[in-house]
Amino acid sequence: MSDHQPCKAINKLFEKREPWQIVGITASSVLAMVWVYDLMTGRESATVRMRKEFFRWVRRIPMVRRKIEEKMAEINNDFRKDVRKRLAGVNVRRELPLKGLSAEQVAEEVKDHLSLGTVDWKGGNVSGAVYHLSEEISKVACDAYALTAYTNPLHADVFPGINKMEAEIVRMAVNLFHGDDEACGTVTTGGTESILMACKAFRDLAHSKGIKNPQMIVPSTVHSAFDKAGQYLNISIKTIPVDPVTMTVDVEAVRKAIGSRTCLIVGSAPNYPYGTMDNIAALSQLAVEYEVPLHVDACLGGFVSVFMEEAGYQISPFDFRLKGVASISADTHKYGYAPKGTSVVLYRCAEYRQQQYTVTTEWPGGVYGSPTVNGSRAGGLIAACWATMMYVGKERYVQMTREIIDTARYIERELRLIDGIFVFGKPVTTVIGFGSKKFDIFKMADLLHKKGWSLNALQFPSGIHICVTHAHTQPGVAERFVKDIQDTTAACLKEKGSPVEGKMAIYGVAQEISDRSLVSDITKHFIDSMYYLPKPDEV
Repeated sequence: MSDHQPCKAINKLFEKREPWQIVGITASSVLAMVWVYDLMTGRESATVRMRKEFFRWVRRIPMVRRKIEEKMAEINNDFRKDVRKRLAGVNVRRELPLKGLSAEQVAEEVKDHLSLGTVDWKGGNVSGAVYHLSEEISKVACDAYALTAYTNPLHADVFPGINKMEAEIVRMAVNLFHGDDEACGTVTTGGTESILMACKAFRDLAHSKGIKNPQMIVPSTVHSAFDKAGQYLNISIKTIPVDPVTMTVDVEAVRKAIGSRTCLIVGSAPNYPYGTMDNIAALSQLAVEYEVPLHVDACLGGFVSVFMEEAGYQISPFDFRLKGVASISADTHKYGYAPKGTSVVLYRCAEYRQQQYTVTTEWPGGVYGSPTVNGSRAGGLIAACWATMMYVGKERYVQMTREIIDTARYIERELRLIDGIFVFGKPVTTVIGFGSKKFDIFKMADLLHKKGWSLNALQFPSGIHICVTHAHTQPGVAERFVKDIQDTTAACLKEKGSPVEGKMAIYGVAQEISDRSLVSDITKHFIDSMYYLPKPDEV
């Protein structure tokens, strides 16, 4: 009898209504259900989408829109002023030269371009970015690139040697990350492409299992490349908060988030903001229990982590030794010391890697298949990466890792002794993030910038970090950094009420803006400025 109750309720609702009303109510109900379903299963959470919709409507108000447009124009003009100031006195080329320059002229202009920056990266003043300063390693890599600059592994019959080099890079990396003979992978152009490829592989694997709207579960500290993958590949993202003390992902929250749509869970080893490592072993157990793939993002520190034990430092297992780990991304152009433009994405088995491929069978140009995003690929970069790994060798990788981790541990110990700042969580490799509860940390960042340091700003919560590279192992660099942190901390404590100025002030204020689309627009204007060339009458 109870089974008929819903039907009776519906009949009662419609019994005295006109046919057009019944059709209208039915259509409206269906549309509402579709809207709710779309809201609940979209790429972004319902809360985020509703907030965006609210601010989109607010920005339509004429007065609000006018104010925003005026402010954006001002910000855009400020960015362009910075470019004009930076390029003052420099020859700006807007047209192809009628006659080509000589080799000497080209080399001279390249040197001029390299001198435009104000940060002494060779002196170790940069966080990350430049991972070694060895001229001999650079020469080996550049010589290999020069020999292979015009090769293309897409044409395997023409350049089989480049394909062999790529296969050897992958196999060496698989062995370093404790993969077996079934483990495999590809070389990519960088960490972002490695991450995109892994997401594409497991999205397509989910599609093959009938999951139409796959979702990946990621920590809030995961690299932004996963958000890019979500945007490019239309994968929904469920973001899990990290513990505010350890700065590692809440494993139980990951467990609760796993559902029928889950195509991938992700852990960082380590994460970019704080250098802390998620509990990969616990995430691996979840992956096995719920039969979902686990991707380990080791882009930043992977080629340090694999050598740490032999360098005398303990590190928790995070690689293919854990059964739930399905894939790993790691950058050879960071602590692998290869030139910029190479990374590896590794898989536990060929089935996963095949999901990464793109194959077109009906094209008039023939059957077309490519392993990564690019069709044509730079064989020179593959050769340079291979040459770097061959030249450095395991013993030197271990030695350089020991020197880097020794330096990072020294900096961490010293920072923990400074009253007024604190270190986020427990860094496991080379990144040390720190903040303050006694003053605006962006004030310190501004003072450090004036002393010549280029560090990375963090938000939610506010902080800055240094990514220690082999450049920081030069004599006196780490000691100078610690001394400057001590001095700027003292200055900030003394003048803790003084406002932050310049770009760091903008960065701090940006966190307080509820409408994140405004922050997005500002960022787009900044990116635009990177392509801006002043006209002669603007200089």
